[in-house]
Amino acid sequence: MPDRTPPATGAPSPSPEPASTAAATPDATGTAAVASPSPDPTETPDRPAEPPAAVLVPAFPGLPEYERPIDLVHLPAQNLVLIVLQEGRVLGVPPGGPYDAPHTVHDQRESTACCNEDGLLSIALDPDFRTNGYVYAFYSAAEPRGVSRLSRFATTGQGETFAFDPASELTLFEVGQPYVNHNGGTVLFGPDGMLYLGLGDGGAANDPHGHGQNLRTHLSTIIRIDVRNATRDEPYAIPPDNPFLDQDGVLPEIWAYGLRNPWRMSFDRETGLLWAGDVGQNDVEEVSIIERGGNYGWKTMEGSRCFYPETGCDRSGLILPVWEYSHAVGCSITGGLVYRGEAIPALYGWYVYTDYCTGHITAIHAETAATRGFVEPVVLWDKGPIEAVSFAEDADGELYFVTFRGIFRLAAP
Repeated sequence: MPDRTPPATGAPSPSPEPASTAAATPDATGTAAVASPSPDPTETPDRPAEPPAAVLVPAFPGLPEYERPIDLVHLPAQNLVLIVLQEGRVLGVPPGGPYDAPHTVHDQRESTACCNEDGLLSIALDPDFRTNGYVYAFYSAAEPRGVSRLSRFATTGQGETFAFDPASELTLFEVGQPYVNHNGGTVLFGPDGMLYLGLGDGGAANDPHGHGQNLRTHLSTIIRIDVRNATRDEPYAIPPDNPFLDQDGVLPEIWAYGLRNPWRMSFDRETGLLWAGDVGQNDVEEVSIIERGGNYGWKTMEGSRCFYPETGCDRSGLILPVWEYSHAVGCSITGGLVYRGEAIPALYGWYVYTDYCTGHITAIHAETAATRGFVEPVVLWDKGPIEAVSFAEDADGELYFVTFRGIFRLAAP
């Protein structure tokens, strides 16, 4: 889920974290990314003349209530929709119903630590799934505790008998987590066939270990690896065009860095751009477009604002967000998707996101944001907080909205 500083009860807390008291951040190693111009939130470039509108409708009427649904994957090859529960289960329902009796596709509750910001956080299908049947899962390991794990599973069966094979689990990547929050959460494949994984800064508040600007750790980064020929002896390869491959003292898996907690990210199926919602700390939630070798500023910056130091920070080499909003508006961004469906024509080409605390669904025009920076947002839905944790899209590009209070579909009003 979007990051929280966990309270003593273990329940999610919507409270922002305390003001910065952190020590100085160590310098990054490696070639700095090209600096982006400083966005000015007071400037609002023109948006398309007809702003979009949308409503939420139940996606799976009759679906039993489950605690903490957290991800959704459409599987046309199996005529299934996979519903991921944070506790460690994956359920399957046919896309056309009935929805009242999902079958268990996978159950790894015994091996999964859960549930504040840890748990089974996302799954992804292999680009060659129709041929190899592989599924990838990113989760918090029960043993050893404090480890986030990326694994691959083979699958068996068809339709109602489709299942992950637990004996086939192949661990591809692990990273230690010094705290239980800021685990990141999204595993996905790019148009290039490479696997991307978003990782938070390791947790607590104020990035106490200085991970954000340290290229000797995988924390606070997005990694990019090649898993096409994964084996137990060589679980992945480093793509030869990764930006830091030949730099001493830099982890070669890193694609981009300086992110606080990129909870949800997605590729635009039309442009191939990688969009990330990066959860803020005291003041700012941000939307960024992830570039090869990009440094997104944490903890020097929180969004476009100085964080450490609080004033006069050096923005050299930093890529600033294409959109941000303050904690007067929300408190924890749930990054979304660029809409490429047909059901809501006016929404085509808009990046849709939400906030865990408000539940409001908001959109910014993607092309304008990508080329000109800050744009005026449009609120699509504002009926109240529903603990929104994820978006998904089906084969037709239609958007689904996963919340702790149910799963919905965006539809035309």
